[in-house]
Amino acid sequence: MATTKPFDIAIVGGGISGLTLAVALLRQNVPFTVYESAPKFTEIGAGLGFGPNAVTAVKLISPELFEGLKRRVTLGWESKRKNWFTIRVGDQRKAGPDGVLKQKEKEGLKVGDPIFEIQYSDDKLAGGVHRAHFLDELLALIPESVSRFGKRLVNVTSATDGSQDAVLHFADGTTAQHSAVVGCDGIKSKTREILLGEKSKAVFSGKYAYRGLIPMDRAVELLGAEIAENPQLWMGYHRHLLTFPIEKGKTMNVVAFSSCDTWTDPHWVVKASKEKMLADYSTWGPAVNSIINSMEKRDVWALFNDPPAETYYGLSPRVCLLGDAAHGTTPHQGAGAGMCIEDCYILSHLIGAAQSTQDLDKAFQAYDEVRRPRTLKLVKTSREAGMLYEFELEGDDLEAIERNFKSRMSWIWDVDLKQELEKALSIFKG
Repeated sequence: MATTKPFDIAIVGGGISGLTLAVALLRQNVPFTVYESAPKFTEIGAGLGFGPNAVTAVKLISPELFEGLKRRVTLGWESKRKNWFTIRVGDQRKAGPDGVLKQKEKEGLKVGDPIFEIQYSDDKLAGGVHRAHFLDELLALIPESVSRFGKRLVNVTSATDGSQDAVLHFADGTTAQHSAVVGCDGIKSKTREILLGEKSKAVFSGKYAYRGLIPMDRAVELLGAEIAENPQLWMGYHRHLLTFPIEKGKTMNVVAFSSCDTWTDPHWVVKASKEKMLADYSTWGPAVNSIINSMEKRDVWALFNDPPAETYYGLSPRVCLLGDAAHGTTPHQGAGAGMCIEDCYILSHLIGAAQSTQDLDKAFQAYDEVRRPRTLKLVKTSREAGMLYEFELEGDDLEAIERNFKSRMSWIWDVDLKQELEKALSIFKG
């Protein structure tokens, strides 16, 4: 790694955030080491949404990674390229005895019919990617020599040698010394807890999700090609369900959400029984029930989000939070991964602009000032979006839901990331 930097970075966590940051720091000639608690890099879960902002961030970070994304992204039909989701009502309780939706009588729309579409402002490659496949594209760009496995972080302390370095302490008894630590260790982040304390731990959002996959041939049989091969969102009372194609259209990804007050299981991902799933959706129409019946590899995911952090960094020792470790969010606006990738773009350039260890302090401060308001807004609005789709925000007023929905996403998608970086660099230069 060619570098002239008098500092080096420890990246804690080898998921999407940590490895995207690694690719971004390589481009800035910044030396780093990735510490991952698992014995190898792995991703759990299937679908990952890339909105236009995420696609732009990938392109700005690395042209090679952008090519990898192009190889992996699954797009809907050409005629529906700009569609984020087609919105339908799945819950039969919103219909009269004739199956026609209340408020949609004059259009004669029934349960399961399309009501409206949410569209991107442009069609630049936004779509779904299989998490593990995107991870493979990241790994192809990172030398093996930078990774250390089986390193579960337990603490970060300040070095006692007068260097102002951070010392990482691992569960296996080893330590490592670096100029700074960037915590990319997800929603159960240890770095977040070290920086912000116990009170900062993620809280249950009131929703859980069944996740599963259906082979596309089977999905087309059940739903018809148009529905199966393009992203759909079904709304209802305290439930909603998403389907979208992944794996270049070979598979339909299903995420079926439900509400409950508390989550008591220590595990956030548990096996799902088909009986419980069908019971949750017992008042829903035949299309959704056929989807639930056909899901393979079913899991239940409890959805947590981070309470708002008062800062994303500390200087003694030097620790900075990125991605879900900083702003773990619910998935209801499909923007969690995109925000992590935006973080990597901004932070890598700020670290790249630093010429000394002291400059890292200014880099972290500028990153915090630019990124924290935007990312905390996502956590809040995403939670509200989950309520919107489940008739809990605007009630079941379909007109109000459509107005709200159509104005929700542009601040996420239509951001000028180059301008954001200019702003961050001007704060950095002070």
